[in-house]
Amino acid sequence: MAGEKVHLTGEKETLLLTLYGKAMESRLPDTLLGDHFADEAVRKIDYDFSRLKVDGNLGIGLAIRAKTLDVLVEDFLARNPDAIVLHLGCGLDTRVFRVDPPSGVDWFDVDYPEVIDLRRKLYPSRDNYHLIGSSVIEPDWLAAVPRNRPAMVVAEGLTPYLPAQEGPRLFARLVSHLASGELMFDAYSGFGLKLLRLNPSFRATGAEVHWAIEDPHELERAIPKLRFVGDISAYKPEHAARMGWSAKLFVLMWLYIPALRKIGRLLRYRF
Repeated sequence: MAGEKVHLTGEKETLLLTLYGKAMESRLPDTLLGDHFADEAVRKIDYDFSRLKVDGNLGIGLAIRAKTLDVLVEDFLARNPDAIVLHLGCGLDTRVFRVDPPSGVDWFDVDYPEVIDLRRKLYPSRDNYHLIGSSVIEPDWLAAVPRNRPAMVVAEGLTPYLPAQEGPRLFARLVSHLASGELMFDAYSGFGLKLLRLNPSFRATGAEVHWAIEDPHELERAIPKLRFVGDISAYKPEHAARMGWSAKLFVLMWLYIPALRKIGRLLRYRF
């Protein structure tokens, strides 16, 4: 049977990069993520993944970031079994299947309509799982999301692609609409965006990045309901040990040199 043809460019094409990296890591005998849905999706897609130049180190790094967020989502749902989850800019990530939320949780995956159409072809449906085809910065899609339940909002690999003025507007709409909850996303400093633009895998997509966050407290000042909890290290020494020597050295420097940790980090807020 012919594979599913994919025609994505720019930031939309980066979802294939992250999908492939997670699939590669999930094929390792000591996999951290164990994402067989991602692996199956890669095998179903008619696309030359070799053009993205994803190596083992990048795949492991992407899996570490995803696993860190998975665990935090699972912890939130254990404390809030009637919650909703908003997965913004979900791409082809399979977090809903990895986390496997309890039956009282409603899960919303949000991304461009063509991405959501592709998800429908690649992944099975499940109870209380909702797909919303829209740019996340358009305001109308929020009308489909309940207002009166605790919410976990996750944005993995999204914020750098947002126009700098639209990111705070998006988060302000979210905390205004939702009753309470947490917001987690990965963010880059200005220097981090420069390094990202130099990455061969990123450059292969032709994507552009815009929004840098130097000080996590700036969002608190812009959005009064938002409270910064802390930044999260996605990399632990035991995880770095699985990488090649150059990546291992960089991760260890990342762990012990505070200035480097600002290049790219996971930020966590409550509202």
